[in-house]
Amino acid sequence: MTDSRPLTDLDRRAIAAAKALAADAVDKAGNGHPGTAISLAPAAYTLYQYLVRHDPADPAWPGRDRVVLSAGHASLTLYVQLYLAGYGIEIDDVANLRQWGSLLPGHPEYRHTPGVEMTTGPLGQGLASAVGMAMAARRERGLFDPDAAPGTSPFDHTIWVIAGDGDLQEGVTAEASSLAGTQELGNLVVLYDANKISIEGDVDIAFTEDVCARYEAYGWHTQCVDWRRDGHYEEDIAALYDALRTAAATTSRPSIVALRTIIAWPAPTKQNTAGSHGAKLGAEETAGLKRALGLDPDRAFVVPPEVLDHARGVRARGGAAHAEWDAAIARWRSRDPKRAELWDRLQAGTLPDGWTDALPDFPAGTAVASRAASGKVLTALAEALPELWGGSADLAGSNNTTMVGEPSFLPHPTDGPAWPGGPYGRTLHFGIREHAMGAILNGIRLHGPTRPYGGTFLVFSDYMRPPVRLAALMGIGPIFVWTHDSIGVGEDGPTHQPVEHLAALRAIPGFDVVRPADANEVVWAWKTVVERPDSPVGIILSRQNLPTMARTSGPGLDPDAADAVAPVSGVARGAYVLAEPPAGLGLDVLLVATGSEVHHAMGARTILAAEGIGARVISAPCLEWFAEQDGAYQASVLPAEVRARVSVEAGITLPWRAVVGDAGRSIGIDTFGLPGDGEAVMRHFGFTPKNVAAKARESIAAASA
Repeated sequence: MTDSRPLTDLDRRAIAAAKALAADAVDKAGNGHPGTAISLAPAAYTLYQYLVRHDPADPAWPGRDRVVLSAGHASLTLYVQLYLAGYGIEIDDVANLRQWGSLLPGHPEYRHTPGVEMTTGPLGQGLASAVGMAMAARRERGLFDPDAAPGTSPFDHTIWVIAGDGDLQEGVTAEASSLAGTQELGNLVVLYDANKISIEGDVDIAFTEDVCARYEAYGWHTQCVDWRRDGHYEEDIAALYDALRTAAATTSRPSIVALRTIIAWPAPTKQNTAGSHGAKLGAEETAGLKRALGLDPDRAFVVPPEVLDHARGVRARGGAAHAEWDAAIARWRSRDPKRAELWDRLQAGTLPDGWTDALPDFPAGTAVASRAASGKVLTALAEALPELWGGSADLAGSNNTTMVGEPSFLPHPTDGPAWPGGPYGRTLHFGIREHAMGAILNGIRLHGPTRPYGGTFLVFSDYMRPPVRLAALMGIGPIFVWTHDSIGVGEDGPTHQPVEHLAALRAIPGFDVVRPADANEVVWAWKTVVERPDSPVGIILSRQNLPTMARTSGPGLDPDAADAVAPVSGVARGAYVLAEPPAGLGLDVLLVATGSEVHHAMGARTILAAEGIGARVISAPCLEWFAEQDGAYQASVLPAEVRARVSVEAGITLPWRAVVGDAGRSIGIDTFGLPGDGEAVMRHFGFTPKNVAAKARESIAAASA
């Protein structure tokens, strides 16, 4: 189909089959969301057959367009097209929708079904992450082919999104779409299915705004295609095709095409009702749908061979597009071999030789806030790791997330003194949009080989939990930088003092929480994070200065210092023995601490030693990494026979019960914080060497009872 030419008879039969398959699959499963998949079948078919650049034989082809089904509940919208296009999904898979072991789960799951670009269950996350994909595509073009004319680079492609009314109601899409407009992301196209039906019925009970007017205000290119006209309904596919093609050709700003549909059309009684949104149609209604489509009402999961052969013709077209891209990449390699080397390394997921040479050393005896140390690490790594890029949700100066001297990611070149930059810049400005920042970081990481990071205060990780959870669920590695990590924030008061956040983040399966104790632990935290590209992580950093410890080897080397502690390389194992009891003392108690509280444990060790009590200090920057170690190593750090234990962390004590055991004691905060000077607040809650020593004595007594 080109230049508005109507679809062929085989195309229309394929669309009818797609509608019937959606109804059949949900009927067989007994639950699901058939309505949107039925009414959007013409649009999805048009996308996959005639607009999207893709190769079903190679779903991971780097040159492909991306298609994100943000309305993930309508998973059959996507699944049926992947089946028709020949992605390795067959009719038995469609019939096994939502069942145990199925290739087609209830919502699209990343790395589970070929052709699925991301996990889209929570509404809005898909569209917001697609903004990140569009940003990544621009950044990658700048890394690999910045001088090519628009539309001529093998790194030029389109990010397509299928979204619904639910997506457009979620606040995260407003945040991300506003930023997309500011960034003028002309490689982003959203198809908005405005069927005006949700689980509770007509969305007018809660959602009456003019979406296109809102997006026009954001700076988007907007179009409306209304299939409900003059009292009748017509699936004008040619009009939709023209609108989508125009959107893809509009490269100066992102585009949204609002498609006014009737959900579940042409089901006889459940079209345009909430009854078709989230429940099976049932045998009688599905039979009526098939009659309206000219299909046999008594046959299920049927696609005539000639129809399937026609639809799978897209494999040949995709293969040809792939071959053209391969030729373009070969030409690019010959004219730009240096950038081709970078491309090859990033595609392979390897790090450059000697990259750790750029890591800084912090001398012992200095006091450095871990957020400041993190900023110095990022600046030091800028040249060695061009794939690393990111910024902050309007807190760059506080989060220290700006690589000094690196340009900003902005739609137009600017040489202003504050934030010089341009379209291929490296420093991201998310604005005060923490939720969208999290989703955008996910999209960047999903899109390709770069590694993004984004910062805000730890207390505002609450705004980011949905994308953080999705990053862990998908097994991708964006880096979340969270500073101002405790009641040490002080004067900002309880609203800005995180208490429960460390525990809440640790509760997410597959998510790493790293809280370094001093500047050199920050260095090794970043080193370890960079070496774990598929592990989502939160680096938790202090506002206040922390003493830099002398080490027996490695950064901060001061072997003659009486208080020298173990090498900082132990950070990579999650928890390590920082200091043993002084000579002549046995091992009486274990003091386990994280972050800014480690130096209190060290102070308690000195107090206890003067009383003849031997205390081992364990720095535990990442409990998740420690859990990965073998049992022998874990036992060497936390010997079971030593039951006297004290945990020290400025957060709720819940995570530490399993570490300290019945005889142990935990110094933490199981209330909200208090306003006042940070050091005073810390003292109030018992974060002092004296109190740590007192709790150690209590634990020793309990272990001996």
